[in-house]
Amino acid sequence: MRFKDRSRDHESVEAQRHEEAEMGNKQRPPPDAGLRERVLHFTWPWFACTMSTGAVAVVIAQTPNRFPGLQTIGKIFFIVDIVLFVLFTSMMAGRFMLAPRKVLASLHHPVEGLFFGAFWVSISLILNATQSYGVPSCGPWLVKAIEVLFWVYCAVVLLVAIFQYYVFFQAERLNVTDAMPTWIFPIYPLLVVGPMAATFIPSQPRDAAYPMWVGAVMLQGLAWTVSLMMYSMYMQRLMSGSLPAPPTRPGMYVSVGPAGYTSAALFSLGTQAPNVLPNNVFNMATLPDGDMAKTLGILAGVFVILFAFWFFCISTVAVVSGTRHMTFTLNWWAFVFPNAGLTLAAIQLGKAFHSPGINGVCSALTILLVIMWLVTAVFHIRAVYRGSIMWPGKDEDEK
Repeated sequence: MRFKDRSRDHESVEAQRHEEAEMGNKQRPPPDAGLRERVLHFTWPWFACTMSTGAVAVVIAQTPNRFPGLQTIGKIFFIVDIVLFVLFTSMMAGRFMLAPRKVLASLHHPVEGLFFGAFWVSISLILNATQSYGVPSCGPWLVKAIEVLFWVYCAVVLLVAIFQYYVFFQAERLNVTDAMPTWIFPIYPLLVVGPMAATFIPSQPRDAAYPMWVGAVMLQGLAWTVSLMMYSMYMQRLMSGSLPAPPTRPGMYVSVGPAGYTSAALFSLGTQAPNVLPNNVFNMATLPDGDMAKTLGILAGVFVILFAFWFFCISTVAVVSGTRHMTFTLNWWAFVFPNAGLTLAAIQLGKAFHSPGINGVCSALTILLVIMWLVTAVFHIRAVYRGSIMWPGKDEDEK
């Protein structure tokens, strides 16, 4: 079955769920699905939860206007993220052991397969938070381990981006009128390489920091360029088609992430360039290379950040207009992790311009992210209890 048919079927399923909810079907479903059956419907989009949890931990570690106890709050989110990631990975392993055929099927499924990148982004955010919360309390062994893990991560997610897109190019036919920001997900693990490297570099020795800086710039450029191509198809869908079904509209916030994380990477990598780049690396004797890269990075970050904010506003208007028709889906976690990228970019903007006003806005955004995480977590637990998700016929793995 082709992608366009199944993606439309998915949106119609979401609309049907809403109609059932409107008719008063809010009681807990009858106990006709046991634990084994529910585990079989544990899908890759669940890792959007660990993405969001890790993103909150990273934002708290970098947010300005700090107070006693803030670091502890961040560590709590970091620990919760690790626990959830281990739990979710175990659940996925259990699903594949119970039904081995679902391994490959889940990776090229036109809806679930796109979220495979969420697993790898979760790993990136765990590594990022490890730098912020672990390195200050550990010895140099962790710094070296992070360097090795950084390059392993980059190699793996580059292969994921190549082969997963190839699978969709070869096996599926994507209809532009059904385009969603989730089409960016196979490249999403590379979008967070820049901010992750910028967190690692200050603790790395110079001989390790320099290649990490160059690699991060190159991989961020690849991810941003692919994202721009996906943006164009998504905009064509919005202009020529219709908005997504109300239950899936929170997923529109995914479009905020690429510009947000790229802007944050440009700011932070540019700011660190004078301390990382060797002298005269670009053979420009009249201008210090590090200072030139810093200026370009800050200007590029300023150039991109409002693009993320523009998509944030459009997504917010679309979500608010459909609030009365929304039911919980795992797309709700997009309230958190893409907007965390915009928040990180705003934090770097405040640092670059030494602006107390921007720093105040960033503190407010951090609080809002925590609130949205708590709200989404409550609805997530409620949906599991009621059988609205992780239930036969009600998840992203449906065909």
